[in-house]
Amino acid sequence: MEEMICQCCAMPMKEEDNLFGTNADGSINKDYCKYCYDKGDFTSNCTMQEMIDFCVPMMVQEGMDEKESRKFMSEVLPTLKRWKKD
Repeated sequence: MEEMICQCCAMPMKEEDNLFGTNADGSINKDYCKYCYDKGDFTSNCTMQEMIDFCVPMMVQEGMDEKESRKFMSEVLPTLKRWKKD
C-alpha cells in the first residue's frame, strides 16, 4: 500500500488507517487527514508556525527528539499544498 502524508500537518496516512479528510460532498479527500480537513474545509485557521508548534509535542510523544521534530516540520511543511507559496 502506498503511504501518503497529509498536505497540511505531514501526518503519514495509509488507505487502511481511515485517516483521510472529507470533501463538502462527503467524498474522501486523500490530500488531507481527517484532523486537518473535514467536510470540505480546514478544521483550524492556523498559521504554519502554529501547526508546527501543535505537531511537535505529538511527535515527541511518539519518540522523536524535540529539536529534530521541529527541524523536520520546519523543512517539510513549507513544501506541502496548504503552506506552499506559489
